[in-house]
Amino acid sequence: MDKLKRVLNGKEEEDDQQGIVTQIYDGSTLSWSTRLKGFIACFVIGCLLSVLGSFFLFFTFGTALSLFAIFYTLGSICGLMSTMFLMGPVKQLKNMFKEKRLIATGLVFLFLALTLCAALWWNIAILAIIFCICQFLALIWYSLSYIPYARDAVTKCFQGCLNC
Repeated sequence: MDKLKRVLNGKEEEDDQQGIVTQIYDGSTLSWSTRLKGFIACFVIGCLLSVLGSFFLFFTFGTALSLFAIFYTLGSICGLMSTMFLMGPVKQLKNMFKEKRLIATGLVFLFLALTLCAALWWNIAILAIIFCICQFLALIWYSLSYIPYARDAVTKCFQGCLNC
């Protein structure tokens, strides 16, 4: 019925000119409560995957290292994706690659890939664990970029600790 009204009012041509991306965006907007529920669900799933992956470190069977790397990395990705529910995927991606976050974003993706490489292809456990720790630290540094002056405060704190 709405389409018929638009055709009769001459607005059908305007809708075709909007483009497919705009039409998809208009059709897929979520309410704030739905976004919040999606964020919480995705974040909790990410945390559970990371904790489950960490448990595999205590097992000695052959695939434990691979399972650790896969679960921990999937948990990190899920946690990172959870913020897409709050801002939307396009805005999140734009924010991730802003100048002040570009290095942090690059490091996060680099350590995600290196963790998987060290566990799945190279089979070097200590290297996978080191890359996992670096992945965690890179995610913290990336997250701090969203809090005003948080990176400066952390940097000054560490400089103060090193000067003592």
